Amino acid sequence: MIRIAMIRPGATDFDDQGRITGTLDLPLNDTGMGQAGRAAQELASLPLESVYASPCQSAKQTAQIIAKELQIKVKELSKLANLDHGLWHGRQVEEVRQRQPKVYRQWQENPASICPPEGETLAQVQSRVELVFRKLVKRHTREAIAVVCPEPLASVAIAWLRNVPVGDIWKAECRCGCWDLVELEPEQVASIR
Repeated sequence: MIRIAMIRPGATDFDDQGRITGTLDLPLNDTGMGQAGRAAQELASLPLESVYASPCQSAKQTAQIIAKELQIKVKELSKLANLDHGLWHGRQVEEVRQRQPKVYRQWQENPASICPPEGETLAQVQSRVELVFRKLVKRHTREAIAVVCPEPLASVAIAWLRNVPVGDIWKAECRCGCWDLVELEPEQVASIR
């Protein structure tokens, strides 16, 4: 069985302000540093072999805190860059809802049907996630690993691994420093390859 701890980075100032971070490269704030430390302590009982991180600063910092606690190395994966929200970067979700109500409603009801202005589609992100996780699952068939990536990328990855719909992307944005454990049995791993 492969076990994948999907970890959201600790909070940044933009997270605390309810802003869309997407691919913005923001450092952890004090709250985020504490959240990363708590996640590292919680993961101490899981025999992790590797820690992988998205290329953004908050994910790399969170991964470094976890790796230091567990005495393992971090490997950065550029294909785990977060969804590019284009012109929505830095805006508050409420601001997007008010300024572009039709687009916002479509994003809520069917995120795969919409692309943020000058951004990236959910299908593009799902393709990247599939490529990365196929390789990780193949490489770590019977191990426990950690993957630190921001929302909504983390939710897209979990949905792909569990073979379920993505769901409400905006709600997941506020899960800084949290993690989920995805366990795949050998027959599930075989079906992914």
